[in-house]
Amino acid sequence: MMVPMEQHPSTAAPADPPSADTSASSPAPPGGGLPQSLTGFRIGVTSDRRSEDLISAFERRGAEVMHAPALRLAPMTESATLQHDTQAVIDAAPDFTIITTAYGMRRWTEAADAQGTGTALHVALDGSSILVRGPKARGAVRAAGLDDDGAAEDERTATVIDMLLEHDLAGRTVAFQLHGRTDHEQIARIEAAGARAITVMPYAWMKPAEDSELLRMIEAVIDRQLDIVTFTAAPAVDAFLEVAHQYGQAEAMLEAFRSDVTCAAVGDVTAAPLLDSGVRPIIPSRWRQGALIRLVGDHLEQHQTLRATTRHGPVELRGAEVRFPEVSAEPVRLAPGPLALMRALVKAEGAVLSRAHLLTVLNQCDSEHALEMWVSRLRKALPVSDVISTVVKRGYRLTT
Repeated sequence: MMVPMEQHPSTAAPADPPSADTSASSPAPPGGGLPQSLTGFRIGVTSDRRSEDLISAFERRGAEVMHAPALRLAPMTESATLQHDTQAVIDAAPDFTIITTAYGMRRWTEAADAQGTGTALHVALDGSSILVRGPKARGAVRAAGLDDDGAAEDERTATVIDMLLEHDLAGRTVAFQLHGRTDHEQIARIEAAGARAITVMPYAWMKPAEDSELLRMIEAVIDRQLDIVTFTAAPAVDAFLEVAHQYGQAEAMLEAFRSDVTCAAVGDVTAAPLLDSGVRPIIPSRWRQGALIRLVGDHLEQHQTLRATTRHGPVELRGAEVRFPEVSAEPVRLAPGPLALMRALVKAEGAVLSRAHLLTVLNQCDSEHALEMWVSRLRKALPVSDVISTVVKRGYRLTT
């Protein structure tokens, strides 16, 4: 799904549990509500499952959304491998079961029912001690008529394995529902404790058939045509970064994320690959899609809405749109270059910005000639061109 921008285009939708490092967590959004309008802002959505909910929430408030799934969730319900692994769990009657995601638990039991082994799987799991990664996985376990013996407070797989390792595992069998890919590190920990691990993968992360949509989003980040990009699963972040590296765009993209384009991650686990790349995302205190939506709205309203007073009254810059409410009721949408220049001038609140300074802060502007062109285009785009003043031999300023 792609919504045109410029007309502009713009967690797993979170994969069931979130995915990295509480040091980057943001406080809960004030007031618990969404701003009335996200008009003017441009948001990138990288999730696949439940992405329609995320996109709809932003679009209802006026944002323009670019959608490019970094990975797609592929259910394995008809997979011969899943059938084989399910039968292995039934035959082994495991001592412990690890459930990492609600989505995985639901797909697993649905597949077993379709294969005629649902009752036998229920008996096998009911006879084991079940540990879950978080409240959503617990809900799915209980919906299946089972109960658990504990959940990780931080919703991390490593923490669930820590809980498991508190038991004597020598000679025991552990059924381990994987989160879309083989978790070699955690499997090795289980086996090092003397247990046999039977892994079950009810769904898998799959790369899109083509990279074109993802490349468009990466280029939109580099060109500052997005204000914020949302991530809801760590594997999707890894895939996003991998494509950027593959096409030689990683350095420019990461520089944009560190300066002008905000990253939003649904939770600490999702944020980990971004942090490892030197990008500090915003993270809701509650690792859920609804909290992510509220945080994105609040962040854009509080940190990416710029206001100043000019000789023509107030000016407001929201995303790619600039408004002079006392001059015109219609907002003006700016191209990336003039937009970056306008942001710098509004932030300066009437102070003179030298050409040398502007060439330093405007990342895509590489010469004084290019800067002069941006100034000219900005003046032509605005309803009041004289709001941008040239100060002879010094630079440019917003006319206050």
